[in-house]
Amino acid sequence: MIESLNPAARDLARHGVAYAPQIAQAAQKHGVSAQLLAAVAAQETGGPGSNAGSNIVGDGGHGRGLFQIDDRWHAFARNPAAMDPQANADYAAGMISGLLQRYGGDVHKALSAYNAGDPNATGTITPWQDGRKLGYADSVLRHYAQLGGAPQELAAESPAEQQNVNQLATFASIMAPPAPPASNLHSYRQLAGSDNAHPESIVDDGDDDSSQNEGVL
Repeated sequence: MIESLNPAARDLARHGVAYAPQIAQAAQKHGVSAQLLAAVAAQETGGPGSNAGSNIVGDGGHGRGLFQIDDRWHAFARNPAAMDPQANADYAAGMISGLLQRYGGDVHKALSAYNAGDPNATGTITPWQDGRKLGYADSVLRHYAQLGGAPQELAAESPAEQQNVNQLATFASIMAPPAPPASNLHSYRQLAGSDNAHPESIVDDGDDDSSQNEGVL
């Protein structure tokens, strides 16, 4: 079964990624790393002990589907299609692609904005089994490394940015989390909704979801 998949999906499947074909297809469509997209799924609906990203339900809060798209900020998440792994992966890949463009290819900033709405925020803290407590972006990058992602595969638009990306991907598992974000930040579901991928999807109800913007970790 695995051998019948395309190379990107096959590689993800060999690392235990659930919905590997859907994630690989969405990544290719939006020009992002398949391993990076799978790492976000692992962070959102897998957890520090799993790279599968298999829990499409999440924690029963406002996040919907494999990538926990927030229904307060995105009309897409209010549609039953949001629970379809392919549609959810495609939507998330579009947001991540837009955020990477917005922040000049800086993966760490894009991931932080995806989670917390601020490129410099620590975001959700994830305790790993070895006792390390990593901010959202660093935790995603640790999943990325476990999935066999290579630093050079993370696109950046200048040598300086590429060096930054390489360092982040290499040392994500040992980096200390940055300073906590301000308490009044909106989550990525508000910020990313204005990106180029789905500008029509933003649902601004005036609510600030920064204290509960995550699904299962």
